[in-house]
Amino acid sequence: MSFLFDYVIPFLVALGLLIFVHELGHYWVARWCGVKVLRFSIGFGRPLFKWRMGADGTEWVLAVFPLGGYVKMLDENEGEVAAHELSRAFNRQPIRRRFAIVAAGPVFNLLLAAVLYWGLFVAGSSELRPFIVPTAAADSVARTAGVREGDLVLEVNGDEVKSWQDLRWALLRRAIDRSEARLLVRTAEGGDAVRTLDLGGFSIDDAGREDPVILMGLRPLPFPALIDGVEEGGAAAKAGLRKGDEIAAIDGKPVASSREVVEIVRASSGQSRIFTVRRAGEERDFTVTPDEKRHGDGDAPIGFIGASFDASAMFATVRYGPFDALVRAIRLTWETSVLSLKSIGQMIVGNISLKNVSGPLTIADFAGKSAQLGPAPFIRFLALISISLGVLNLLPVPVLDGGHLLYYALEFIKGGALSGRVVEVSQRIGLTLLLMLMAFALFNDINRLVS
Repeated sequence: MSFLFDYVIPFLVALGLLIFVHELGHYWVARWCGVKVLRFSIGFGRPLFKWRMGADGTEWVLAVFPLGGYVKMLDENEGEVAAHELSRAFNRQPIRRRFAIVAAGPVFNLLLAAVLYWGLFVAGSSELRPFIVPTAAADSVARTAGVREGDLVLEVNGDEVKSWQDLRWALLRRAIDRSEARLLVRTAEGGDAVRTLDLGGFSIDDAGREDPVILMGLRPLPFPALIDGVEEGGAAAKAGLRKGDEIAAIDGKPVASSREVVEIVRASSGQSRIFTVRRAGEERDFTVTPDEKRHGDGDAPIGFIGASFDASAMFATVRYGPFDALVRAIRLTWETSVLSLKSIGQMIVGNISLKNVSGPLTIADFAGKSAQLGPAPFIRFLALISISLGVLNLLPVPVLDGGHLLYYALEFIKGGALSGRVVEVSQRIGLTLLLMLMAFALFNDINRLVS
């Protein structure tokens, strides 16, 4: 049941919304151009629900196979059209109207992404600040650039950075271009410095399943092990720990973050540990025996001490005014679209492996995980997938919207419609390529799950 609510439902909600918006673009512009719409379908195959609405009696359908949708318009190529309705047939429209109707679907997906980003930027969200730490690898890009623990990134190549998400996005864009990333940082000592990451020889493919930014040698600064609150009657309170204590070591072994403390405590149910803490400038030792907790009857015991940690300094609320948010939303949508096209181009020339192509299983996985993290991550996920759907549909591949736009462009240049034979053969080729891509994406999904 948890799988249904954690993954299946978020996936269906995301997919349904994106398909609806895409088809709504075709529908609205078709109606605006005077074309009669016969059916608006979310999904393919046997209808689960259907009803008729509007003056034209448009049939609205929710079908059994949800991976797509379509808007069926009056068209002489698909059946006989009554004489009095010929002016409302899609095939009778001027090229500019047909172009607008077909392009509207992908454009609406891009507009949806911009609206979602705008809403996020206006509402604001708590974001991890871009404090960075070089990883242990001595030959990493970050180590070579002189990155030091506690550097706070302010700008990347002149663009303001407010969160780890901003920093990661800026670095990925430079990694695709294989260009320099100049980081203006505020050092732990309070001064400003520039760290230049040379990404000319960096390949995203080298990361495998690891985050490419980590492969560059960068990680977020670990959360400090600073106690923010102590539960009355808990193991921490019994041992004498209190708010404001900073845990420096456990059993003589230094700890660098609250995460390390939590991992040690969870594995120490019922076992006494010596906690070395800093209090009022002095270090003191306390004997702490974690209490035992079990999630289920057959589960192994987990230790806990009843203490929370203060990570407030690591987060900041990122919010913009309506106009600034709109500018940033449009810019991010544009940059993401360009990055998607560049990535596709890099795959075609072989610089990025086709193993990076993802299918419905990976999308469902990301939908579930982002939904569990909260509304803001799920909305970001929706925006990103909406952009991907829009860009993919604009590719000049027959059977996709971009393929039809290519037909109309060639028709305009030629001064007449393409022959039926040319269209039929190209459609078959396009459909074959699309099915091969879907099969390959599904193979990659299954391979990721298995590995």
